[in-house]
Order: sequence, then C-alpha cells, then structure tokens
Amino acid sequence: MTATTTTTPPTNAEIIAESKFLQELVRQVRAQDHYGVYRSWKDELVIANFVTTKEKKSKISVEGDVDPATQLRILCFYRAIATCVEKETGKLCQVVTDLSHEGFGWALIWTGRLIVVSRTLRDAQRFGYPSFKKLAAQGERLVASGIKNIEQFPETADA
Repeated sequence: MTATTTTTPPTNAEIIAESKFLQELVRQVRAQDHYGVYRSWKDELVIANFVTTKEKKSKISVEGDVDPATQLRILCFYRAIATCVEKETGKLCQVVTDLSHEGFGWALIWTGRLIVVSRTLRDAQRFGYPSFKKLAAQGERLVASGIKNIEQFPETADA
C-alpha cells in the first residue's frame, strides 16, 4: 500500500500573504483610493487588474493612448518596488515614469545619485502579468536587483 499525497496549488490570497512585494503593492493601490472604495475589498481584488491573461492582452489595442488607470497601475507597481527597497536598505527612493501616448517609455527608481532600477516600457496599454505568482516574482526580482545595486555602489547611493 502506498500513500499518495496531493498538493493543492496556493490560492491567490496565500500568494499575496507570502509576498512582501504584493502586500506593498496592495498598500500602494489603496493609497491612491481617495474615496475609500477599496477599504473593504479583499487584497486579491484590489490588485486583480495587474493580472492579465494572454487572451485578454491580445484583445487590448495598442493603437490608442494609454489610459490613466493603466498609467496609475504602472506607477503603483514601481512605487511598491521602491518602497520595498527603502525598507531593506534604509535609503529613500524616488520613482519617475515617462510614457508616450503610444505606450513607450521608461520607469526609473533612484536614490542619491544612483539609478537603482531602470526599465524600458513598451506596449504599456497591455501592462500586466499572467498570474499573481509571476507578478510577485517579477516585483521581488526587481527589488532584489535594486538592493544589490545599492550594496554594490553605497557611496553613489549616499551622494
């Protein structure tokens, strides 16, 4: 007789609870909610717009301007990265994004005179990740990269 164990994949709520980055992303989105609409929403519902399937992405046109809601999502994503880097290093980080009306541009996170994270953005109209797990992985990868850059160039970060 053999015992089989089946493991169920983690739920979205469990993924969010395990990821410091996703928790910070929820805080950043809620910080932009001036009317308190998201106050009673579950965390996965608050950041649900960051998850976009391939089918949904293919239906989004890149012909028009980037809508303000998408621009805000992109800004919240990079602010969450900057805040996580701040918490780990104690260095104040700033974020700037620049998007053209066509959806091309860049996002920068810096501290002192050091560019901590620099990302080129394209097809910003389709910004999103296929799952909460991949969203968390990308955010945590950028946070780790930012921390590594600060550790590698501490004099520039302090300037």
